[in-house]
Amino acid sequence: MGRTIYIFNSGRLRRKDNTLYFETEESKKPLPVENIESIYFFGEVDLNTKAVNFLAQNNITLHFFNYYGFYTGSFMPRDYLNSGFLLVKQVEHYLDLEKRMTIAREIVEAASDNILRNLNYYKNRGYRVESEISGIESLKQEIKRAKDPEELMAIEGNIRQYYYRAFPLITGYEMEKRVKRPPDNILNTLISFGNTVFYTTVLAQIYHTQLNPTISYLHEPGQRRFSLALDLSEIFKPIIVDRVIFTVLNRNIITEDDFEIEEGYCFLKEKGKKAFLQEYEEKLRSTIEHRNLKRHVSYQNLIKLEAYRLIKYLIGDENYRGFRAWW
Repeated sequence: MGRTIYIFNSGRLRRKDNTLYFETEESKKPLPVENIESIYFFGEVDLNTKAVNFLAQNNITLHFFNYYGFYTGSFMPRDYLNSGFLLVKQVEHYLDLEKRMTIAREIVEAASDNILRNLNYYKNRGYRVESEISGIESLKQEIKRAKDPEELMAIEGNIRQYYYRAFPLITGYEMEKRVKRPPDNILNTLISFGNTVFYTTVLAQIYHTQLNPTISYLHEPGQRRFSLALDLSEIFKPIIVDRVIFTVLNRNIITEDDFEIEEGYCFLKEKGKKAFLQEYEEKLRSTIEHRNLKRHVSYQNLIKLEAYRLIKYLIGDENYRGFRAWW
């Protein structure tokens, strides 16, 4: 599993011979490109085409965020695992509504099951989340009856509304409703930041398969450039991003002091971002014993395995069943 580098300082990324350096006014640090999978930029960084070409040669993806931690874009090296056959299959399953809905329904079913796994975990520890669980279980019955992706997205949105009602009960922090642009309180800020970073993580994993990330099934292609990353994110957000949020708040790794409010906007300070990303990286690198593969698999590799599972379905090797947590 390649490393992820997070750069918060402002400086310059520069190639000298076959080595990459990150330079600031105070220091010059070499970066081992052979071990890097992605680099995240949270500070102001200069880089030239020589450095970009070197990064592309080593299949390293770059992700950029502005001062407030909002995602601004990614640099994806040219596809190096092209498959015309798989591209045709992806498009075929998008154009055929029945085939598209088979995948889209399974994504929402799997995401809902992982949401319920989280809520039942806290219910068994005395948290009063019974009504949220009941509401989600009732909405789940509607997934099979959805006729098109738009109707399915509406059901998925209602499920998440119930789910987010439980966040204040689990963490003790207030959140009346989910507000994205811009987030207005601590919980909304952490959800937005976590989901954005996770979107890029999923995108990087898709990049290392033969899937085309612009062709999706639940989300409409074109909503954002790499909409397949949004599809697969839905399945894993509850067991990766949301669990990190519960951990950093319930263990006081992040507190109110790590946030700043400007004109109703709530932002994570740099210290808070670093604390969140450290916990997030530990989660991605932690492993579970996979009951089918009979070996330990990291959370990050679970995402790539999901992409391979989708590929097998698209080429007709096996039925698609989205990942469900069992622990």
